[in-house]
Amino acid sequence: MQADGIDAFLEMQAAERGAALNTLAAYARDLADMTAVLHAGGVTARTAGEADLRAYLAGLAGQGLAARTQARRLSCLKQYFLFLAREGMRPDNPAALLEAPRLDTPLPRFLSEGEVEALLAACTPEADATPARQRRLLVARAALEMLYASGLRISELLALPRRALDAAPGMMLVRGKGGRERMVPMSARAREAARALMEADAARWSPFLFPGRGVTRPMTRQGFDRILHDVALRAGLDPARLSPHVLRHSFATHLLAHGADLRALQVLLGHADIATTQIYTHVMLDRLREAVADHHPLSHAGEREVG
Repeated sequence: MQADGIDAFLEMQAAERGAALNTLAAYARDLADMTAVLHAGGVTARTAGEADLRAYLAGLAGQGLAARTQARRLSCLKQYFLFLAREGMRPDNPAALLEAPRLDTPLPRFLSEGEVEALLAACTPEADATPARQRRLLVARAALEMLYASGLRISELLALPRRALDAAPGMMLVRGKGGRERMVPMSARAREAARALMEADAARWSPFLFPGRGVTRPMTRQGFDRILHDVALRAGLDPARLSPHVLRHSFATHLLAHGADLRALQVLLGHADIATTQIYTHVMLDRLREAVADHHPLSHAGEREVG
């Protein structure tokens, strides 16, 4: 596999691009699958032509792989063969002209503003709740307030150190994908909920704002999912409709609905490319139609003539 330059490609992705371990593992699987198919046909990554790669991609479609999976594989191949060409491991890039299958972009799932308020209200502990139950609801309250107020990814939230609250007033320092840091706003409600959790955890100090069972490690995604499931039931919502990413979508959707700028939203979400943020433009369509109906000089022409 070293002869095909895969190890060197993965090292470059880790060192220069800051690729996450999961991303590197996915690239390794995709490239191993491709090279196995190419070798079965008597060619290697260094000798394969565009026709060989098209045949490989056609095989993926024939296996019934989703268009999104095919597109992800192609993205990996394009980066890999570009790397081989730049490093002089082959004279050309056979993947340069390959096109991804058309993707039907699903609209992001989000909650209504009333449903978010119901979730937050469900985090209020009962008077007779046990200490463990009270802490569980404090965790839920702090996490939900911060996810909804800042649009954080769940990985970003759970990795937050306690010192994240020490940033400028009303702001929080977050380390996102690829190790990129950004400042995000933190509402007074979210800060208050986080402080309440820290006070409850004073006796079991941890470097993390959301510690796991062992205080030296952050809470796991699975542990948080269980808490979210319980809160959804308390709020009368279907747990299947709720996930940390749905809260992130809700943050973005509600922000745009109240007049936020798409560029500002891109910064808040930590998207490297505004094309990723544009999945939320569905929210803006009604506003654009209303703007034309209310303010375009010709939209009321018929009414003036009748009058």
